[in-house]
Amino acid sequence: MNEENTDGTNGCSKVRTGTQNEAALLALMEKTGYNMVQENGQRKFGGPPPGWEGPPPPRGCEVFVGKIPRDMYEDELVPVFERAGKIYEFRLMMEFSGENRGYAFVMYTTKEEAQLAIRILNNYEIRPGKFIGVCVSLDNCRLFIGAIPKEKKKEEILDEMKKVTEGVVDVIVYPSATDKTKNRGFAFVEYESHRAAAMARRKLIPGTFQLWGHTIQVDWADPEKEVDEETMQRVKVLYVRNLMISTAEETIKVEFSKFKPGAVERVKKLRDYAFVHFFNREDAVAAMSVMNGKCIDGARIEVTLAKPVIKENTGRQHLNGQISPNSENLIVFANKEESYPKTLGKPPTLAARLNGQHSPGPPEIERCSYPLFPGTKLTPISMYSLKSSHFNSAVMHLDYYCNKNNWAPPEYYLYSTTSQDGKVLLIYKIVIPAIANGSQSYFMPDKLCTTLEDAKELAAQFTLLHLDREHSLFSLDLCRRIRRK
Repeated sequence: MNEENTDGTNGCSKVRTGTQNEAALLALMEKTGYNMVQENGQRKFGGPPPGWEGPPPPRGCEVFVGKIPRDMYEDELVPVFERAGKIYEFRLMMEFSGENRGYAFVMYTTKEEAQLAIRILNNYEIRPGKFIGVCVSLDNCRLFIGAIPKEKKKEEILDEMKKVTEGVVDVIVYPSATDKTKNRGFAFVEYESHRAAAMARRKLIPGTFQLWGHTIQVDWADPEKEVDEETMQRVKVLYVRNLMISTAEETIKVEFSKFKPGAVERVKKLRDYAFVHFFNREDAVAAMSVMNGKCIDGARIEVTLAKPVIKENTGRQHLNGQISPNSENLIVFANKEESYPKTLGKPPTLAARLNGQHSPGPPEIERCSYPLFPGTKLTPISMYSLKSSHFNSAVMHLDYYCNKNNWAPPEYYLYSTTSQDGKVLLIYKIVIPAIANGSQSYFMPDKLCTTLEDAKELAAQFTLLHLDREHSLFSLDLCRRIRRK
């Protein structure tokens, strides 16, 4: 421990020595009966607590704490977080100097206690003028594995991943949209714990690891966000995947209406998946039970309840530089596993062209071409496996945003007028079907353009900015970069 630390308890600024720190921590351990161990840059308090029997608490019981004063330790922090419930484990990230790193993870014994901690302690004034951030910790146990040979079956991929990594629980593989006998060139590997997934990623991430003679791509998959049971009880939309591309919306509507004619309100299909909207939840649940696993046009479909978009403490923000969940984000729909965990990328340059100004932000991606030499090895990839810097269009970002949330694609409606000097001026209205029934039925910018491309790009930028402001921080970084007057 460091020899001196300022003691900010109750706003005091007196200096607390290393001996006093140790005495305070020993007193806490004696009072609570918890053990404390420091390893791998973190100090663990508990895990398990005294008298605990059985497995650790399930996922969803841990919260992330950010913006902790660097000279504050468990003797001050634990009593604060005990207000929400029984602590299973408190992990404070530590520097070599003995100061903490400004953030910690607190695992409670139940999900309800974790949610209470978020409600009562997020933005809590831990010291005068010092406010901490508390939000759900995403315990990710899933890896994205790309560049897998498309002819490989789930069983082959599962066996191979078990050979090269430990703790593999399952492999999620999706059939190709055009050829159901092949996979899509990627898979999601589920591990027994976050630690097992992290160790596997560390082994596979150098970029030289090969499976079946192919160099694979490895990264974290997007963590699945949980939707509370009360919200799911109101869902009356089904998510249907593994459809044939040729299957029409009308065919889907007819098939899902067979058990009760008139029950389906509408169907929206995108490539090989669709959303089936019912008038009543009871009919949606019944249809899900009947239709899951059925064949439509020769393809065996999978049917689940669509996870709705809600405001919850599962967004992402920077707390002392730690990217972690926050309270104003859209829950990313977890139904469509093709979504890839990449942040939206660099901004398009249209805003600068239209406004004669540049928005602050990171430098633009280098846009140039390189020669393709004979014999160069080319690997099929998914667009979701690209780095964020490869995106350079607001139109594509908006499509990506909708796809990531399992929404239907944005619908563009073109309008025109004539300027005083006779020029044709264009503007797009954008409708997001998934939220069209809410407070905002459509999005339309307040400026007209002379070209079709600029009008569409401007409308997409406007929509992204509005979605960011009204719904979430999902595209905050992108929207800051493309913000325009």
